[in-house]
Amino acid sequence: MSVSDYTETEGLPAADRTPYKPWSYNTASAKLYIPRLGAGQDRWFAAALSDDKGKAPTRLAVFAERPQHKRWEMASVVDLDSPDLPDIALDHDGYATAVAADGNKHLAADANLLRTAVLDNFATGGTRTGTKVFTPTTASKRQIEVHDKTGSRYGDQGTTVFAGTDNRYQDAYALKTADGGALILFSHMHTQTDAVAHSGLQINPGKEDRAWLHDVPRTSITYTFVCNDAATVPAKAAPSRLIGYTCARTDASGPPVPSWSQGA
Repeated sequence: MSVSDYTETEGLPAADRTPYKPWSYNTASAKLYIPRLGAGQDRWFAAALSDDKGKAPTRLAVFAERPQHKRWEMASVVDLDSPDLPDIALDHDGYATAVAADGNKHLAADANLLRTAVLDNFATGGTRTGTKVFTPTTASKRQIEVHDKTGSRYGDQGTTVFAGTDNRYQDAYALKTADGGALILFSHMHTQTDAVAHSGLQINPGKEDRAWLHDVPRTSITYTFVCNDAATVPAKAAPSRLIGYTCARTDASGPPVPSWSQGA
């Protein structure tokens, strides 16, 4: 369970809480991509995981060493829309090749551009950079659908605006693929701000918002999301493919309606 899941669950009455079922992966069917790293480089590896032996992978995770804590941690995990992963370039000993995720001039896009394109999918439906950087995939279409459906759900009674926000998770990881491109795993953060169109209206938080908003009606609510993303990037100038992303809401805040403030 993530911290955000725990926070949301703790805000619910016991009767409304869904029993937590931890996700586990089968070590026998896990496919590991361990890069050969030089002295002084941070140690990490990627793993394609499934919850049952013999089943295709459903998640792609990065495990990184945290020397300050003297342990390894799962640094990122992405739900895959398709089990078909690119072939990772391996050396004669079976090690993967790590490449620079940012500023790599041998790739059509780096993590920074991919992050910008993902944020654009949410913010504009991909009209600026999203559909230019990414070829349509299930994952990129889902992000654009979030923009289209969520942005119009209030009609003329309110608005919804998506925007990027200060990203606390700048680490990105990249492995060279057999075709000369790369598999890049990165993170982004974005906000979703819902606001009423005029005075006299209010937004009533749902029960899943209780941990943050405490059932108090608001004139606007800003939700913060932390997301992990995975994309395959070609070596030549061509669109990349977003193969999966996973988001979790980590905060929600907004001003109470004036009538509630006066009566509190």
